[in-house]
Amino acid sequence: MSAVPASAHTALTGATPAKNASVGAPTKVVLEYSETVRLPKVILSDASGGQHQSGSARAVDNKVTQAVNGTLPNGKYTVAWRVVSADGHPVSGTYTFTVKGSSGSATQPAPSQAQPAPSQAAPSQTAAVSSSDDSGGGSSGWLWIGLIAAVVAAAAGAVALFRRSSAAKD
Repeated sequence: MSAVPASAHTALTGATPAKNASVGAPTKVVLEYSETVRLPKVILSDASGGQHQSGSARAVDNKVTQAVNGTLPNGKYTVAWRVVSADGHPVSGTYTFTVKGSSGSATQPAPSQAQPAPSQAAPSQTAAVSSSDDSGGGSSGWLWIGLIAAVVAAAAGAVALFRRSSAAKD
């Protein structure tokens, strides 16, 4: 048997809006990773747990873009993200930023199924971010991540059991 080479998982290297930044209302969240990612999930939530993402997150190479639904009112927001790295491992994290000087009203967030609107964010909002960011801001979106992890673990256990029983028969 030969050893499988170790590979490092992808890491979040930058974000717009940046971690702990105070910004005007963004129209999108852009996350940059150390390598190509796939199957992105981004949840943008306010302090009361209302979600403000619009449509699905899109991954192109090492960059994930998530449109924001409407104009965010002033306040603190949490970006919770999950991607699958090139080596197949899921990687996730959270961080917060604050919206100041927004003309948005504190209305109920619209459903997250709305289509994203294309726009540009100010490049001065970009900064390096660590994947071990704030762990607060829990969301119902994290429930499905836990369920997927449980299913993957159960499948891996079943494969290991099958291999052991096959080896024992030989």
